[in-house]
Amino acid sequence: MNTILVTTSRGLDELLKQEVLNLCPDAQIKQGPGTIQFEGSKEDAYKLCLWSRLANRVIWVLASGKAGDAEALYNTAMGIDWQMQMDSRHTLSVQFIGTNFAIKNTQFGAVRVKDAIVDSFVEQGLPRPSVERKTPDISVYARLHRDNVIIGIDLAGASLHQRAYRQETGDAPLKEHIASAMLMRSGWTENTSAPLVDLMCGSGTIAIEAAYIARNIAPGIKRSYWGFTKWLGHEEKLWEALLENAITVQKPSCEGGIYAGDFSRKMVAIAKANADFAGVFSDISFSQQDATKSSPPVATPGYVVSNPPYGERLGELTSLIPLFSDWGKRFKEAWKGWHVSLLSSNRDLLRVLKLRATKDYAMNNGKLECRLANYVLDEDNTVQFSEDADNHEFANRLKKNLKRMKGWIKSANTNCYRIYDADLPDYNVAVDRYDDWLVVQEYAPPKTVSEDKARKRLQEVLLHLPAVTGVSPKKIALKVRAQQKGTKQYEKINQSGDMMEVYENGARFLVNLTDYLDTGLFLDHRNTRQKVKAMSEGKDVLNLFSYTGSVSVFAAMGGAKSVTTVDMSNTYLEWAKKNVALNKLTGPHAFIQADCTTWLNSHKGKYDLIFIDPPSFSNSKRMQNTWDVQRDHVKMLSDAKACLKAQGTIIFSNNKRGFKLDEPAISALGLSVKNITNETIPEDFARKGKIHQCWILAS
Repeated sequence: MNTILVTTSRGLDELLKQEVLNLCPDAQIKQGPGTIQFEGSKEDAYKLCLWSRLANRVIWVLASGKAGDAEALYNTAMGIDWQMQMDSRHTLSVQFIGTNFAIKNTQFGAVRVKDAIVDSFVEQGLPRPSVERKTPDISVYARLHRDNVIIGIDLAGASLHQRAYRQETGDAPLKEHIASAMLMRSGWTENTSAPLVDLMCGSGTIAIEAAYIARNIAPGIKRSYWGFTKWLGHEEKLWEALLENAITVQKPSCEGGIYAGDFSRKMVAIAKANADFAGVFSDISFSQQDATKSSPPVATPGYVVSNPPYGERLGELTSLIPLFSDWGKRFKEAWKGWHVSLLSSNRDLLRVLKLRATKDYAMNNGKLECRLANYVLDEDNTVQFSEDADNHEFANRLKKNLKRMKGWIKSANTNCYRIYDADLPDYNVAVDRYDDWLVVQEYAPPKTVSEDKARKRLQEVLLHLPAVTGVSPKKIALKVRAQQKGTKQYEKINQSGDMMEVYENGARFLVNLTDYLDTGLFLDHRNTRQKVKAMSEGKDVLNLFSYTGSVSVFAAMGGAKSVTTVDMSNTYLEWAKKNVALNKLTGPHAFIQADCTTWLNSHKGKYDLIFIDPPSFSNSKRMQNTWDVQRDHVKMLSDAKACLKAQGTIIFSNNKRGFKLDEPAISALGLSVKNITNETIPEDFARKGKIHQCWILAS
């Protein structure tokens, strides 16, 4: 008899304990977080390697001892007779788990154990074993807890969840032992004659594990690599006998039906190939289907067990929230009497189903902390919830806004406008429409609002927007708008490069709704752009801090004699060129990449009209100094005045909250000051008030 250590993922301890007792009935189990220890035989250890559906590792313990510091760890490892476990010709690897005050990282711990093993051979006058990380002959496992360490041979060699039947997976594959745990927690394993359905099967893991369970197929039967085959303590005949017995006890087929479907034809094809390689293709009925429109494959109620997408990335929520809402409705309509078990790291998404869970369990899928929620679709749980878009606070306000704006939208001559801007304190977002798309900008919540509450409110917004506006969930772009500094407002947040064309007052513009925090068109400057257009005829116009050149376009459309477009970003200058070309404007245009704060110094007396809309703050590496609009606006406007012709005009705007124009200093420059802010705030931004401030400064 020897100490055997078995490890598993967080949340599976109790299930693993019961499994070990089923496989090794005489085991006296000592349980710890994610681990089980007991005194057992090699047959017990081999059984667990071959038959455990829940374990990650099976360790044949060689020693346990002190490891309060590096020297103590080394001595404990040196105390093992390694020549009884391996030869010099064998390759080895060391997996080290845990840290303490002296051993602060696992790599250091692994090196000290490896050093002890190698030194034990050198001291005997034997050649040094070499290290092999991927498929070593001998896998050494060390687990540190406080000042003690357990060291042994990892008989599995690689994690037991790797059943060796998956030839290909999707982007976020479910681990096989987690799939088995889901099936056990769902209740299906106690009634395998009942039908089992996975509506989002991905690469087929849940269905394949179910077929293995129903047919009593050993989960390790297809593995070719083990950590014990070169181990000097290995008993080949015992292992071969266990393999032969495992084949003998397999059932020829499943009693109940197993059904697997996915919206993606590609994933269904991958799942079929995996099931075929696993030897259970004929036990599973595959189909390509939309889970939100699915119906039970058989009349007799059974179990739905699925691992839907979690929405770990912010942008995924725009499509997942409506999907879960529709899925919950479909469950209530078509799946009455069924048991449903869903695994997710996002409990808020599960709440969107509007189903009451009877039980939920914690379990980790990789590093993600998840919950498996069990639902019974009985009479109480299939009653449709009364809350819908007709009586929801956010939906009602959005409807009122759209009704109030209906006449204005028809006459506005644009397909880009704001329909909601934090009208309700609990729903702290701005919603802009760009043709048949919506852009949702979530303002960073105040410290008084919890992160959980803010996330729940955002999900409600995303749930109701499609119903109220008629916009597809796939055409909702989600962004988080916090207070920006420097050039962060222009930084990329995605890499799609997708452009779409929109129109405004006779002009056309390219916008990008997904890649940047801003879209390429500042909607609150719609009136300001018309002001520039009206003042540009026959004039030399300068657009400073030009961004994507929308002001330059309207200046040219207004009959400007020439237009000079200056920005620090080559990306946005290229964008501006495309906007000018899109509108077939062929007049004199200059596009200049330069630091706008210093470029003015060398261009005196050239312009009749200068438009300036600077950032609030910038510390770009391309600038000689930092820029602060409150601190530096007088100096910049002084330089701008020097660039004006006689009777020239500056239109100066910025959106810094609390900004105060230094009027005495501006007047001292010889510029008259006229505040035109109210004239430049469009109707769809009127409720927000001073989203920007704007002045005409005339020489």
